Amino acid sequence: MSKVSIIITSGSREKLQFAAMMASVAAVSAYEVTVFLSMNAMPYFANTHEGGAPTEGELGRLMEEKNVPDFMELFEQAVELGDAKIYPCSMAMDVMGIHKDDVKPFLAEPLGLTKFMSMAEGGQCWSF
Repeated sequence: MSKVSIIITSGSREKLQFAAMMASVAAVSAYEVTVFLSMNAMPYFANTHEGGAPTEGELGRLMEEKNVPDFMELFEQAVELGDAKIYPCSMAMDVMGIHKDDVKPFLAEPLGLTKFMSMAEGGQCWSF
């Protein structure tokens, strides 16, 4: 099975959306998918976060107007339908004071970058 690893550090709607689309399509296409959430992407996956991600440009605004499926919904589908694994960054969680019980239930156990890099070895790696 081919591997796709996705690193998300951006908090923009467009980048979160495309990363979610890539994760969900790869997962249902029988790729082994691992996603690593860190930096500005991490707050959106905390249970306390409300509202969407800010858009960078016109396409992001159009996606909202046309009710394109939200990135969070696509990530959850990637886990449920394709067995993707989405890992929150343990360092980002520590810095932000987020505990493992405070994140979306479809996320896997937090891990560090070293472990994620080991998991990504030998496959495609994409960064958003």
